[in-house]
Amino acid sequence: MKSSKINFTNKHGEVLSGRLDLPADQHPHNFAIFAHCFTCSKDFSAVRNISKALASEGFGVLRFDFTGLGDSHGDFADTNFSSNISDLLCAADFLAKEYKAPSLLVGHSLGGAAAIFAGAEIDSIQAVATIGAPSNPVHVQKQLGEKIVEIASEGEAIVTLAGRDFTFKKQFIDDLESCSCVEAAKKLRKALLIMHSPQDATVSVKNAEEIYHAAHHPKSFVTLDGSEHLLMDRKNAAYVGKVIAGWATRYIPVPEEEEVRTTHDVVASLDDEDDFTTQLKLGNHYFKADEPLRVGGHDFGPTPYELLAGSLSACTAMTLQMYARRKGWLIENVEVHVSYSKDYAVDCASCEDDPNAKIDTFHKEIKFTGDLDDKQIARLLQIADKCPVHKTLHNEVQVITKAID
Repeated sequence: MKSSKINFTNKHGEVLSGRLDLPADQHPHNFAIFAHCFTCSKDFSAVRNISKALASEGFGVLRFDFTGLGDSHGDFADTNFSSNISDLLCAADFLAKEYKAPSLLVGHSLGGAAAIFAGAEIDSIQAVATIGAPSNPVHVQKQLGEKIVEIASEGEAIVTLAGRDFTFKKQFIDDLESCSCVEAAKKLRKALLIMHSPQDATVSVKNAEEIYHAAHHPKSFVTLDGSEHLLMDRKNAAYVGKVIAGWATRYIPVPEEEEVRTTHDVVASLDDEDDFTTQLKLGNHYFKADEPLRVGGHDFGPTPYELLAGSLSACTAMTLQMYARRKGWLIENVEVHVSYSKDYAVDCASCEDDPNAKIDTFHKEIKFTGDLDDKQIARLLQIADKCPVHKTLHNEVQVITKAID
């Protein structure tokens, strides 16, 4: 995945800081905007991991800090829920001018409520996804605790949240009380996905029910059973991103590639912070490669050698079915099981003393389902070793490596 820093301005001309996450080939089929949770930032783990999951499915994702938060300019004390909505509108304008108008809006917690409001105002948005969103923004007042009384009497108060001090003014509370997410959901009239955990102790799942009943079809609900509100678990966040991507492509046109730019249009992209989890684009399809947990990976995808073995397995199955059709033989199903290891090239007493005695070995076992006699099966086993990938692995190959700008 390619992630780059970007800046754009809010309606007051203040600079907002963001990151643009792109898929491995840097050519997203659609753009999305991510609205982070209350007093969080673009670099919060859930925001980062969900955005990366969306990028791995071909989306370009703009995640940014709301005014006065993270690396964005402005005074948080002068912001409110309405200014968050305004920031989202400015983000959409930035994408439309510099890249492509966004079609998907994703919001977490209070950001999810803001996404519903903003989604109705951004013409290019065709789908909105919320994660743990409150049905009424006034729900945020619970996090301010007893400071609500001080804000009401003194006009403002300093509130400590997650170890950081924030100044809240009365206008912030007044603005929350004037906004209803339920009413906004009624007016949205765009595809809506509501994701919520029944174990959410911060925003109860009852909020999701209220938003769902208020919204018009097409609307969907996905339970995040076992997750907590902030989605700190990396696997839970990755799951959320993958589900949103799959759901959204039902309502957002994903243009077919006009053509694959080369016969080997394969790209791998790996960020420093992702350990071994590598984003791939193979032709027109998006995948992940990874390593097992035991060697420091996250097991989010097959290993490089499993991908290589998969190429051999798939090519063998295709070749066998193609040959059988040409011969008029019916193979109802063919299974090609491939495993990789380093084995001794020959049996010998001194093999262990020879560092070159082991060679890369693919073990291939094939199961045929169909009315085939022994002679046909013997011939098919010969054909199995003639598939293009098999031949490539046996041929002398060259890999030419160079740096590109």
